[in-house]
Amino acid sequence: MLKISVITVGKLKEKYLKQGIAEYTKRLSAYTKLELVEVPDEKAPEILSEAEEENVKEKEGERILNKLSTDTYVITLEIKGKQLTSEQLAKKVDDLSTYGKSKIAFIIGGSLGLSDDVLKRSDYALSFSNMTFPHQLMKLILLEQIYRAFRINRGEPYHK
Repeated sequence: MLKISVITVGKLKEKYLKQGIAEYTKRLSAYTKLELVEVPDEKAPEILSEAEEENVKEKEGERILNKLSTDTYVITLEIKGKQLTSEQLAKKVDDLSTYGKSKIAFIIGGSLGLSDDVLKRSDYALSFSNMTFPHQLMKLILLEQIYRAFRINRGEPYHK
């Protein structure tokens, strides 16, 4: 069975997001082994110099990279990534599992984004929009799209 990890920076605090994420986690259990991984965000003041921002991203990046095995296919969520339709994402997931990838990790960075090391480790850069979303809300949106991808791939009904 395909194992999907969603790795995010920071703890989820909002109750309404926790409820949505719990719902999609439950729904996805019929299709895949899902693992939700939260790595701690780096405590930092509001105003940071560029060097301090890089330092924060590097520390968070190390925590993310420590959660990845060498045989994991890594998809990073990036504004500059490729935008896909739900059907194209479904095909991507299906193709990966068909061609021998048993572990896929989706990575959502913290408020400053992802470190260069995480971006280098990425096998595929995915963008949901040119807009910026709170990374915790993005987790819920991503889980919904992964669930939709499995429904599409199995020919099951879903809302268009």
